[in-house]
Amino acid sequence: MKSLSYYSTFFLCSFTCLGQTFATTFAPPSHAADVIYYGGPIVTVNDKQPLAQAVAVKNGRIVAVGSENSAIPWTGKATKQIHLQGKTLVPGFIDGHGHIVNVGVQAMAANLLPPPDGTVDSIPAMQQVLKDWVAKSPLPNKYGIIVGFGYDDSQLQEKRHPTKEELDAVSKEIPIMCFHQSGHIRSYNSKALEIAGITSQTKDPIGGVIQRKPGSQEPNGVFEESAMMLVDTKILPRVGKEEMVNLAMAGQELYKRYGHTTAQEGLAINGFLLGLTELAKERKLDIDVVAYPPIMFPGIEKIMQSPLVGQTYHHHLRIGGVKLVLDGSPQGKTAWLSKPYFKVPEGQKNDYAGYGSMSDADATKYMLQAFANQWQIITHTNGDKAIDQLINSVAIAKKTYPKQTSKPVMIHGQALRQDQIAELKKLDIFPSVFPMHTYYWGDWHRDSVLGHERAANISPTKWLVDANLPFSSHHDAPVAFPDMMRVLSATVNRVTRTGQVLGPEQRVEPIVGLKSITLWPAMQYGEVKNKGSIEVGKLADFVILSDNPITMDRSKIADVKVLQTIKEGKVVFERKDTQAKGSACMDSDACLRRLAQMSDNSSTFNPLLAYPHIHIGNQ
Repeated sequence: MKSLSYYSTFFLCSFTCLGQTFATTFAPPSHAADVIYYGGPIVTVNDKQPLAQAVAVKNGRIVAVGSENSAIPWTGKATKQIHLQGKTLVPGFIDGHGHIVNVGVQAMAANLLPPPDGTVDSIPAMQQVLKDWVAKSPLPNKYGIIVGFGYDDSQLQEKRHPTKEELDAVSKEIPIMCFHQSGHIRSYNSKALEIAGITSQTKDPIGGVIQRKPGSQEPNGVFEESAMMLVDTKILPRVGKEEMVNLAMAGQELYKRYGHTTAQEGLAINGFLLGLTELAKERKLDIDVVAYPPIMFPGIEKIMQSPLVGQTYHHHLRIGGVKLVLDGSPQGKTAWLSKPYFKVPEGQKNDYAGYGSMSDADATKYMLQAFANQWQIITHTNGDKAIDQLINSVAIAKKTYPKQTSKPVMIHGQALRQDQIAELKKLDIFPSVFPMHTYYWGDWHRDSVLGHERAANISPTKWLVDANLPFSSHHDAPVAFPDMMRVLSATVNRVTRTGQVLGPEQRVEPIVGLKSITLWPAMQYGEVKNKGSIEVGKLADFVILSDNPITMDRSKIADVKVLQTIKEGKVVFERKDTQAKGSACMDSDACLRRLAQMSDNSSTFNPLLAYPHIHIGNQ
């Protein structure tokens, strides 16, 4: 520290002239800090003290924030002095919505993502990636299935989903399932449909669609929403407890690499919750994880009697509430809108506006159940019609149970209308929005999904700011990598893949964007007393960044690298490589080897076990 070293040296030299650069006797051992950070910008995200020169940490909590001089009294013999070398210290990132275990599932699958996160830009490219994965992965032989994750029809040259015949070109003997990047659509080969018993006589289930070949009822291999469960339940392998733990561990590794100190499992089905619970028991969770099992889950009442339920973390894990899903994906054109899609999907009528996951009566039933039990409920709503259903059900529940204290959360809100924002504020519904869509699917929304006017206002963050309504901004991993710098960039810039600004009036300032991934999601979780800003008394959850996102050229924010992730004063990730951003940033091959080597377990779980109206890999 320039200032601190000056005063330290002056004080010590008055007695010993040793010329030491840091005081060693200013504080008795019981008072001294464990760590002091200095020597770079410190963005506190605390409006009362926006910037600082030094931060002192003791026993995992912040004990001093201020000038370099203010850290002197906290310096003892054992105090570690961390010079930031001009790098930037910010609060640890808090996941407004994501799926930490499902990220592990993605790590095991063939990477079908388009650039910049993958290479698949056509169906032939997709076929080749699947073939290459089969050649090197132990999973097809071990589990008898080929799994690909992340293809995006909007980014394929063909601008459509792959058919069963095109997947048959990869294999006719092994079932193939390919996740659409949204998670709300799957493509299967003929073998998968054969095993599942799907024929032209199979009817569409409630809340789902089986796409058919033109002019016939023969399935073409593409299944939407709840229809996916007709196949998944028949072809997905059942895996052991160790494997679920490994999936959770793989997800955590990627989350830490992107600066998360608090993560979410936003659809904690039984296997996912098992993996997290075992990690916590083994003391292997390095960051906090908040899990939300689906309220539609059979046996949810028993699950919510767990000691994990509540605000207290048990070795970094807690169950924060329940999850409800009311519609689908806008880029997949299954989200429930009040007006038709700009370009309706092939085979649909001109007034097609997507569809809901359940009736108003069922939505209200689940909302009442959550309120009656004081469970926080997070609700997937992409389309404005689904948001209407959320608002109406919350209004009924609040009238019935006025003493409910946990904030209900609106997840995604892509087509949130301006008139709905007043209702969110009135009902104290916390908005967790998804501006990353402006980059990944902004052009698609404008040109095909919503048209210019509606697309310009997806995830309308400036409307929320103007209404004085705090919000969180999320990535919904594994829909996108849990890259918080790209989240921040999209929230601030709203630039599409083609370099166009989508809805410039909805852009917000960088400090607002930073609050949306730190302070405000802490509010969402009811943890603002402990997290979200660098203030005395809060947990020492930090991220060290390669640049200052508040003062730098905002167009370059996505290029900022996470150098260290610090949880309660402990470094849980340190960047030691120069791996390009956009890659998976994890040793997925090692994960594959560990999975392949694990012995079969008599107690097995289907990692994506289906239940009514549950959408896997929500976006």
